[in-house]
Amino acid sequence: MDVELIRNRLHSGFRPFTLYLSDGRKYDVPHPEFIMVTRRSVVVANERGLVDILDPLHIVSIKELEPGQQPD
Repeated sequence: MDVELIRNRLHSGFRPFTLYLSDGRKYDVPHPEFIMVTRRSVVVANERGLVDILDPLHIVSIKELEPGQQPD
């Protein structure tokens, strides 16, 4: 996935979303502080502060969380 698409979601009226990867994993992003986007990687943190570094090539879709929906 083009990292600019993710950056646009962060800077144009943020709404919580989930990133889906090619291997079936998913990462909830409930707030902009939980994600950092560089040219070659996407870093996602969870509630405990643990991070995963993702290759944007493996991000296949983004789905907005429904209002009131709790992240997994």
